[in-house]
Amino acid sequence: MKRLWIPQVIISLLLVLALGRHPYGYYVLLRWACCLTFAYLAFRAKDAGNERWVWILGITAALYNPIIRIHLTREIWSVINVATVGIALASIFALNPNRLRAPEK
Repeated sequence: MKRLWIPQVIISLLLVLALGRHPYGYYVLLRWACCLTFAYLAFRAKDAGNERWVWILGITAALYNPIIRIHLTREIWSVINVATVGIALASIFALNPNRLRAPEK
């Protein structure tokens, strides 16, 4: 059985940890990790034919883009991080290949 939920769980843990105080380097690493993870998940959603999740995950990847950064206050990023945890965890179920199969008789 493939562990397709591991990227979402790891990124969720990193986002929850980001709610504390860390050196600036942690947030740079977080941007790279989120951008790459959500871009990967968007491609997985595209392969699954799930256009809604392609958009959700693609926009999330763009939000965390480490090259063209979006500058917001710490408080706003905290809210965005919590919402992103929700997106990551919801994508576990939305991208679950077993969910898309018809039940066997």
